[in-house]
Amino acid sequence: MRVIVWLVEGTWPACVDAVRSHAPEGAEVVLLHVSGPDVPGVAHGAFAGLLGRGHPERDPGALLERLGGTSAAELLAAAAERLGRPCAREERSGRVEREVVAAAEGADLLVLARDGDRSRLGPRSLGPAVRFAVDHAPCPVLLV
Repeated sequence: MRVIVWLVEGTWPACVDAVRSHAPEGAEVVLLHVSGPDVPGVAHGAFAGLLGRGHPERDPGALLERLGGTSAAELLAAAAERLGRPCAREERSGRVEREVVAAAEGADLLVLARDGDRSRLGPRSLGPAVRFAVDHAPCPVLLV
């Protein structure tokens, strides 16, 4: 059994705990973190348009990309430690919802957490990325 666990800041402990409780001991577990292009892209654009014509060495977008990579690695390490059993770690970047669905190709289970308004029942309890993953996942989904 191959289990993909989509880790997002804030909700990742619940996903890891769900895998510990529900995935068989011999399952192949892949911890997945996806970074969207939003923040570094905005920084690159603002710098190019307003601040840094002629000074590419001062572009803050590159720093934000490095910081995002460090943060993702730390999150994956913390999740692996909490899981307490062998697992693979995968980092992707791009449109988050599409990367999650692509990573779930060939998996037996996708584990993810709600990201919407938890005080409301119904469709708004899921944000757009989670809704897309739930609707388009090529495997069963465990929604935490």
